[in-house]
Parts: sequence; structure tokens; C-alpha cells
Amino acid sequence: MATITSMSPAPATGHHTGTEKPLAEFRAFWRAFFAKAFNPYRPELHYMRGPGPAWRAKHMRSSG
Repeated sequence: MATITSMSPAPATGHHTGTEKPLAEFRAFWRAFFAKAFNPYRPELHYMRGPGPAWRAKHMRSSG
């Protein structure tokens, strides 16, 4: 699975505002939410559900 992230550079002045940490947490939450919610891979659509018709035909022949 590929994840695309972007890092914004830290302020050059060294001054931090009080809203940076909550904003960073908010952005991290939504980035993770969208990455999981809109991930196109759905493993439950690809798992095998049991033997198919070829397996049944082969084994019904030999067991009878």
C-alpha cells in the first residue's frame, strides 16, 4: 500500500503559534481517515469462497 504524505517546513523565525499542534493533529486525523476510507483495495472482495466447479467435478468423479 502506498501512502502519500507532505511535510510543511517549520517556520524559519522559531516562533510558534498556539494553534500549530491542534491543527497538525486535525490534519493528521483527516489524512489517516481519507487514506483508510477511500483505499481502493478491498480484500473481502478477493478471498476465495470455497472449491469451485472444477474441483467438484474432479472429486465427485473419484468418490463415486
